[in-house]
Amino acid sequence: MTKHGIAWWQAATGYQIYPRSFCDSNGDGIGDIPGIISKLDHLADLGVGFIWLSPVYASPMADNGYDIADYQAIAREFGTLEDMDNLIAEARARGIGIMMDLVVNHSSSDHDWFKRARASRTAPEHDYYIWRDGAADGGPPSDHRASFGGSAWTWEPAVGRFYLGHFSPGQPDLNWQNPALRREIYDMMNWWLDRGIAGFRMDVISLIGKDVDAGIYEEGPYLHGFLQEMHRETLAGRDIVTIGESWSVSTGTALLYCGRDRGELDMVFQFNHVTAFEDPEFGKFRPKPFDLIRFKQVLFDWQRALAEDGWNALFLSNHDLPRQVSKYGDDGRYRLQSAKALATAMHLMRGTPFIYQGEEIGMTNAAFTRIDQFRDVETLGHYADQTARGVPVADFLKGANANGRDNARTPMQWDAGPQAGFTTGTPWIEVNPNHATINVEADRADPDGIFAHYRRLIQLRREMPVIVTGDLHPMAADHPAVLAYTRTDSETRVAVVANLTGDPVDFDVPGAMEGDGICLIANYPPRAAIRGRITLRPYEAFALLQSAAP
Repeated sequence: MTKHGIAWWQAATGYQIYPRSFCDSNGDGIGDIPGIISKLDHLADLGVGFIWLSPVYASPMADNGYDIADYQAIAREFGTLEDMDNLIAEARARGIGIMMDLVVNHSSSDHDWFKRARASRTAPEHDYYIWRDGAADGGPPSDHRASFGGSAWTWEPAVGRFYLGHFSPGQPDLNWQNPALRREIYDMMNWWLDRGIAGFRMDVISLIGKDVDAGIYEEGPYLHGFLQEMHRETLAGRDIVTIGESWSVSTGTALLYCGRDRGELDMVFQFNHVTAFEDPEFGKFRPKPFDLIRFKQVLFDWQRALAEDGWNALFLSNHDLPRQVSKYGDDGRYRLQSAKALATAMHLMRGTPFIYQGEEIGMTNAAFTRIDQFRDVETLGHYADQTARGVPVADFLKGANANGRDNARTPMQWDAGPQAGFTTGTPWIEVNPNHATINVEADRADPDGIFAHYRRLIQLRREMPVIVTGDLHPMAADHPAVLAYTRTDSETRVAVVANLTGDPVDFDVPGAMEGDGICLIANYPPRAAIRGRITLRPYEAFALLQSAAP
């Protein structure tokens, strides 16, 4: 707990590392744990409180580690268990916790459990997975489609049954109805917690309570019972942080996960602000036009829903999403200004902010021109699926360059040298050519750079209770260009204004945020007052500390 009586993770800022793309220490072209250790001072200087580490477990890497073959071993390309222990210790020495990615909706088909499960119907592990007999015509038991393309059901000749792989055949779904499986998972979680990690981010956790025969996958009838049991068996009594990923959670169901009396999780990662702009049929590969009013509505609805209970996770980018400055800002002329504006708008809301690696220097989308440049199993699966249905290649590539997951997975750009200082070898995926100008070394050398702006936002959260626990009041909700709100407590008011367009905008300041003040942060020369009608410059954003709210 902090001195203000709140949990440490509420006043902290998280930072996500995608290990394969962060820093390569041995020249094999793949980022690794020793590479992460070598960059911890960068993160300590930024001020982050904990790292969300994408999976580093043993894996065939069909989905870059989200297909786990051994939950208690480290992938050889990432290092060793000793390296992992060193990372936990070195991070802790800098005041940073390590939050591991927990992927327990499915395992890899290379996991020993599944090897035994697929060999015999009588093996105990057979019931660790979800099997069904075929349909009357011998085909799959249902028409359920895999998230990465194709049928979700795969035939296993050795046992004469189909198994469920909601994402892909290489990621068979675990059968949470089996108590022995759940015991194995809880024992594994405790094993990691006892090694000193700071908690878990739980991958697609909303799927574990599925009722396959009823066709209910997301937020199924058994979900919250399993999460409550997990809490009792592993999480209760520990000073850690837990976050569940759910692509289906809504403002109406969020508190079932993270309400203070639920005994489940601390936060959820929700994606309502992302899915609001996806095509109903072709999903993110045919995005709908962005609408700031709709975007604000989603964000502010979530602020209201968790105002008295629960806690928001604040983010615009991660390993599954495009680079935020390319998606929501301007990655050309106004890259610096829009990167800072987006950070200001998000970090000063109520909740725990998350930075995705490279976001703190304004890294951009990859802009690949050929399908062979992509590496992501999701993109490649949908490419095959959609082009077979007649989608032109050029149209698919346009969607993949806008929203594909590889945008976030190009190597971290440390300097302007060969391969951006990420590796001395050949990187597993191409480095963005703009690393010559967009890199950590260059940005950190600029006292007014994006890194410095993020560091200031993190400092404000650590030092000002109103930013952590103050009430959030949306302003100008119908303005098509400006995102604005106030944060208030009994002593303080902070007015936050961000023009999220590349044009100058006239903004009539709402009476509830008019006044003089001290500029806490800005991406243009600071303002000392806001009253009446003001003209905001392209992507101008600032926060003004004012007197106590009336």
